[in-house]
Amino acid sequence: LETKRPLEKIRLVSLHLESGCSATAIRDGVAVDNSMGLTPLEGLMMGTRSGSVDPAIVQVLVEQADMDVSGALDVLNKRSGLLGVSGISLDTRVLMKQLNQSRAALAMEMFCYRVTKQVGAYLAALGGAEAILFGGGIGEDEPTVRARVCRDLRWAGADLDEELNRRSIFQPARLSSPNAGLAVWTLPAAEAAQIAFESAALL
Repeated sequence: LETKRPLEKIRLVSLHLESGCSATAIRDGVAVDNSMGLTPLEGLMMGTRSGSVDPAIVQVLVEQADMDVSGALDVLNKRSGLLGVSGISLDTRVLMKQLNQSRAALAMEMFCYRVTKQVGAYLAALGGAEAILFGGGIGEDEPTVRARVCRDLRWAGADLDEELNRRSIFQPARLSSPNAGLAVWTLPAAEAAQIAFESAALL
């Protein structure tokens, strides 16, 4: 990141967006909050997971849809999210080509809204931030999603450079204008490498 402050002294919101999604609030190099909870079901809307919902939905599904608790949790984990809302696919690459269908458009709008809301919450919790990072398959490959999320974060200084955003696919890049108060970056995730690194440290 291009910053006059040491990386370990900045505040940022990191977004990992793909089939499984999470947001992390980072202060002084330490993750202070993450959108996932006891299980991955909490937090952002995902490919097949609902994300955070009213816990009473389980009782509603049991009583009104004739499910048991396991069945209700199966719906929330495997048949909700982008797949459940769109009725088409959990893959944003598929949904982006079918935005003329109302359910696909609704799924993408809900997905982006939930991400924007989570970023806003973390900006408040951190007392502001210097940057937002987009990573994961969707974060790295969907300029439209990044643009939609940042559109409603202009109040926080997220001034996206549309051309940079459009052409930055699966590569590290600053997406915001030079004078933006809140820098926006895309940073490819290297999950396998990180797992290998941490596993090696245990040997």
